[in-house]
Amino acid sequence: MLDPVLSHWLEAEAEALDLGHSDPQTVLSQLAAANVLRVGVSPALGGSGGTVADALEVVANVASHSLASAFVFWGQRAFIEYVLQSPNTALRERLLPDLLSGQLAGATGLSNAMKFLSGVEGLQVRARAQANGWSLEGRLHWVTNLRKSGFVVAAAIEREEGGAPFVLAIPDALPGLKRSADLALMGLQSSNTAAIDLHAVQVDEAWLLHDNAKVFLPAVRPAFLGLQCAMAIGLARRSLKEAHAHLQGPRSGLLDLLHEQQAELEGHVTTLKAGLLDGRFLLDPAALFKIRIALADATASALQFELQASGGKAYLSAYGSAFARRWRESAFVPIVTPSLVQLRAELQRQTRVDAQ
Repeated sequence: MLDPVLSHWLEAEAEALDLGHSDPQTVLSQLAAANVLRVGVSPALGGSGGTVADALEVVANVASHSLASAFVFWGQRAFIEYVLQSPNTALRERLLPDLLSGQLAGATGLSNAMKFLSGVEGLQVRARAQANGWSLEGRLHWVTNLRKSGFVVAAAIEREEGGAPFVLAIPDALPGLKRSADLALMGLQSSNTAAIDLHAVQVDEAWLLHDNAKVFLPAVRPAFLGLQCAMAIGLARRSLKEAHAHLQGPRSGLLDLLHEQQAELEGHVTTLKAGLLDGRFLLDPAALFKIRIALADATASALQFELQASGGKAYLSAYGSAFARRWRESAFVPIVTPSLVQLRAELQRQTRVDAQ
């Protein structure tokens, strides 16, 4: 269960956050005040304990109120995971306290890198080696949680001289780094989502998350995708809950179908959590891709079910504004990187390779 103060704030601000009428600076502060950023982090490191599966549940709970807030949460928590799994302990000790307290925004920046890992596209940032660091050139086209008061972004970097790409944490205050204006999105507008241009940006080796992206990215991918799946889970749960409230009188015959959808959804959640905890997704990423696709399908079905259960009320502004927001939110689920198209293409590629 979420802190009641956070739940109330999310519920009251959900529409404004989606449409960009609420200050995006406040989202991370509200999450931090409720201590949700600390879930799944060892108490020895400043966390509240638990596992990544516990963190998944908290992200899902936030998403049931506001997907824009959950999107910010996912970006912050994914970056925290990168720091936790980095061998650079000095960097972890320096960044983690401010990340957990919400004083510093962490932006994943690895969407392009995850597509690179699957062979979908090349890396968008290149580095020229210099004494004790690198000079960076490139552009990250879509990054969330680029808080204007300060952020650090993770990026996978191609070496100009060749060799394995690496992963850096890049602080926002460096000369040559430019954040664009917030992207004009259909929803999720108060999520500090923008692009980053890098021109002759000097980064020293103290900001190195890992010297081999092809080792680091597969290691963090289960948490990256698992926490991302939590957004779909929370949205689907909320739609089915709202549908249940409408199933009275002539629509009560749909209860069995509702229970079937809830059982199917929770079955996917159970499988996802088990895979995150036992490490199976490290060796079998295709299993994780299939769950991500199944959860996106379950979310679409849940929204359709809510629409059918509520009937014409969904089209009346006085009753349907929250449903309309959830409908916009659901449109994001299939396209957040890696998109369903990219995942299905990767599964087909793996099938062809296995058949050879």
